[in-house]
Amino acid sequence: MGWNAIAPVGLLAGSNLLMNLAWYGHLKAPQKALWIAVLASWGIAFFEYCLAVPANRIGMRTYSLAELKTLQELFSLLGFIVVAWALFGQKPGISQIVGFALIAAGAYFVFKAPLG
Repeated sequence: MGWNAIAPVGLLAGSNLLMNLAWYGHLKAPQKALWIAVLASWGIAFFEYCLAVPANRIGMRTYSLAELKTLQELFSLLGFIVVAWALFGQKPGISQIVGFALIAAGAYFVFKAPLG
């Protein structure tokens, strides 16, 4: 497996961790003004884009658009789990785990194309 296959995976993982932090991290400081939360989130999102754009540019050499989007969605869910657990102490319950597993099963169909 070469750089063009590995780099997008790592970059997308980091990108989605940052994006989840931008989306939900400000909820830890509800006393802050909304405009501060927006600016802080946009500041984090800038660095998220610094990872996401190269991930997709490099990834296009190896993956289809559908595969890149599927990777992004899977990492978005994983990033959400990390942020929800680390910042808010919210572990996923059995229903969430089953739901995420079904989404992962959908990823199988995108990558393996067993139906053609």
